[in-house]
Amino acid sequence: MTEFAKTSASASEPNLHPRGQEIDCDSAPSDALQPASRWSAANLFRNPFGELTRRERAELAVVPVAEIVAAIGESPPGKPAAGNQTPSEPAGSEPVAGDVPITFRPWSAYQMIGECGRGKTTRMLAIGKAFPSASYVYLPEDQPCPTIPAGEPLLIDEAQRLTWRVRRKVFASGTTLVLATHKDLSPALRRAGYTVTTEKIGLSLSVGKLTEILNRRIAASRRDPRQPVPRINDEDAETLIRRFGTDVRSIESYLYDIVQSQVNHHGEMRFID
Repeated sequence: MTEFAKTSASASEPNLHPRGQEIDCDSAPSDALQPASRWSAANLFRNPFGELTRRERAELAVVPVAEIVAAIGESPPGKPAAGNQTPSEPAGSEPVAGDVPITFRPWSAYQMIGECGRGKTTRMLAIGKAFPSASYVYLPEDQPCPTIPAGEPLLIDEAQRLTWRVRRKVFASGTTLVLATHKDLSPALRRAGYTVTTEKIGLSLSVGKLTEILNRRIAASRRDPRQPVPRINDEDAETLIRRFGTDVRSIESYLYDIVQSQVNHHGEMRFID
């Protein structure tokens, strides 16, 4: 039954997101089932561009979340502004950015609008990792709306799928919201009394940022830390941006196939065909 319930669910729990080859947090990546020796020539233990768990996606995220935190939270008087702090690994239950406690403002919402594959979910998972008080929920397409958890902030992915009845309850709660959506929900939020900050995601992607995103994934799949691994260079990144624009998900899917096709070869790995 669809409802807005006071239940606990954090971003570290099994994923409700069915995107592509998404897998549950508790499941091992499919590549982990392959004989490890297949990847030894490249000093990898898996295909770096296979689907990651929620936790891995949050840990490898190359996303600016400080701006989001600054829009919906505030630091105590005399402390640096929330936006000047980088959320770090939580040490306790209090929302903290760096060493500064954060108070999330009720009736504040941050909505990210953009096409698929541009990093909306990754940003939300990074916030969920940084703040144990946060809760994340994904709203699947053509399926019943799951129970909406309580969270501070509450992170709702694909928020445009909220039914009118559930949306009314959520927006009437005044809880601090971070929304990933394909539709501008600011009119409804403002009518409910929210202060809204909107960010359009995926309008640009620099070569430097893409190389960092992709090389972090490769580094996380390194077999022997003493040995080098293949790297995406600027020329590769420029070619990928020309082909796929800002769609990082499509870039990663393409690279998965490229790497997979070369796994049994022992020559130098090439990322561009």
